[in-house]
Amino acid sequence: QVQLVESEGGLVQAGGSLRLSCAASGRTFSSYTMGWFRQAPGKEREFVAAINWSGDSTSYTDSVKGRFTISRDNAKNTVYLQMNSLKLEDTAVYYCAGARYGSVRIRPEVWGQGTLITVSS
Repeated sequence: QVQLVESEGGLVQAGGSLRLSCAASGRTFSSYTMGWFRQAPGKEREFVAAINWSGDSTSYTDSVKGRFTISRDNAKNTVYLQMNSLKLEDTAVYYCAGARYGSVRIRPEVWGQGTLITVSS
């Protein structure tokens, strides 16, 4: 099973951009579908984006479509989340997740520790 470590988050102004990365240990990363989730203060964790093992299929929650892009580099065992046109409501702890069997959106198997992204006005 892989272990996941997200990059540090931070503070960004509304309208700005930030890229998160998630590094995976282990040799089986390329067999995992990967995703990003987030949890805003006082809210439940929600799905943000997912990418299949080869990187040629992605999905997004409606609120980030056109603004966020998920990608992966299997040679580097890393998945990314490029976040553009950030809004105040994007403030949350962001989690990287993976699933080797099944959909990461439905049944994530491994989680990163989470990283806080704060969007300021």
